[in-house]
Amino acid sequence: MGGASRIILTGALAGAIAGCAAPPRAAHQDAGFALSQGDYRETDHPAKPGQRDGILRVSAAADTGTLDLHSISHGNAQWLGRLIFDNLIYLDDKGLPSPWLAQSWDVSPDGRTYTFHLRKGVTFSDGAPFDAEAVRLNLEHMRDPATKSPLAAAYIAPYERGRAIDRYTFQATLRAPYAPFLNVLAQSWLAMISPKQIREAPKTIASNPIGSGPFMVETYRRQQGIRLVRRANYDWAPAFIGHAGAAYVGRIDVDFVPEGLIRYTALASGQYDLTMDAPPQNAAAIRADSSLVLDNRVRTGIISRAVNFNVDRAPFDDIRVRQALAFAVGRNGIAKANGFGEFRPKTDFLASNTADYDPGAAGRLRQDIVRAGRLLDEAGWIGRDAQGYRTKAGRRLGADILITESGMLSSVIVALQADARAVGFDFRIVQLTLPMLTKRRMANDYQALAGGVWHTNTPDALYINYQGTEVASKKRIGQNVSRLRDPQIDAWLEAARESQDPAERRHLYALAQRRLVWLAPGIPLYENHTITAHRRAVHGVLYDTSHNTPVLTAAWVEGRS
Repeated sequence: MGGASRIILTGALAGAIAGCAAPPRAAHQDAGFALSQGDYRETDHPAKPGQRDGILRVSAAADTGTLDLHSISHGNAQWLGRLIFDNLIYLDDKGLPSPWLAQSWDVSPDGRTYTFHLRKGVTFSDGAPFDAEAVRLNLEHMRDPATKSPLAAAYIAPYERGRAIDRYTFQATLRAPYAPFLNVLAQSWLAMISPKQIREAPKTIASNPIGSGPFMVETYRRQQGIRLVRRANYDWAPAFIGHAGAAYVGRIDVDFVPEGLIRYTALASGQYDLTMDAPPQNAAAIRADSSLVLDNRVRTGIISRAVNFNVDRAPFDDIRVRQALAFAVGRNGIAKANGFGEFRPKTDFLASNTADYDPGAAGRLRQDIVRAGRLLDEAGWIGRDAQGYRTKAGRRLGADILITESGMLSSVIVALQADARAVGFDFRIVQLTLPMLTKRRMANDYQALAGGVWHTNTPDALYINYQGTEVASKKRIGQNVSRLRDPQIDAWLEAARESQDPAERRHLYALAQRRLVWLAPGIPLYENHTITAHRRAVHGVLYDTSHNTPVLTAAWVEGRS
């Protein structure tokens, strides 16, 4: 898309929503929530050198099912990746791309060619060297159909080809300008795997991955745990870590503990030193325990939604019905009930700490029962049946909402069901296995899906979730489950991807965010939180600037050797 057409488009579409400026953010939205909004504080850096050796004992709620991070979209890949692998890029404290395995890079004026100047002397734990060919093989592995990547391949979709200019200079050519390219390369799903393993034994990556990171996998037992040992010659951590050389602790033992109460009690009793998934229902008790430290952070990207509407199917093909349900939901109460005071309610569709977040989109969908009723009246649902549900032409207003057996908290969906009923809408909960739900999603056989989140470190999360080209089909596993195809949204998000001008990108993303609130493709609920806890004897737990999850390279346990 050329510059001239982009300016004309932006101006014309901006006029189309003129007069719809967002009201000031409601004061009650932020009341009672003292959370880190993704800022990186002095406590995120090691205050002093640590003690060497010893074991760090960690619990986590769920297994990833594989350690080939190119092949999954699991959230645990975020912190696991920082233990085993390195990336080309890191994001600094301000969220800007900074050197890691790539020491520097050049971008062509048209935004299509990236030339990376690589760090010398880096090796993988099998002895394979890190060089331009390693980068090329990793990018090919991400998009190889055999990898079945649901995430990494999508993040590098504009990548066309790569070549080694010399051993330590790699050139990537894109099909079109792609502003998020450097940012996505900083995410753990796009970490560097040993080129020798990719070439010779790619099937072993799932259970015994070989990276260049600070720890090596000793054993991995699915659904049980991972044992990692320190790599003695590691010496290329990004500057943000504030620690040169090998990790402090000699090993890290990770156990998968699905039950939240057990994770809490085992941490409190000293069985574990850190839990990656502190249960919010125990957050107050953790804060009250002088031997423990709780950290609650907001992840960037798409927030938690109560439901995603299928705008292709009735009754959600009517924007008034979608808006009415968004106004009907008491998200403050739901957030408090399910987050125990730890979750921040949201009325828009992008996390508030994401780059180019527009505060002007907030507040427009806060609960308004009267307005919800008026919208349903306007849509023609003015009758009532014996159960109090709205009707039109003898039909009850309602829809099935599909939920997986291990999906979103049933209490959230039950609360949504109750709020919908209060305005005369019949939400019917249908629980399915994940394979069955996926089959119906791919076949467009659903009215609504229980919501979820989508974490990424750029506002391009909006493209992944709401761009018309991202609707699932037989040829594409798209993430646009609302099946939204809005020409204005599509044009703005495509232009934002291609723009090399930060001010223009910010303007385009602001337009898209405000229009999304009006289109109401789902019901925003609350931010996507990382809640971790560790014993006060643990020091040097840092928070990754791409994922807002712990990094343990500089972690150590006081008094343990």
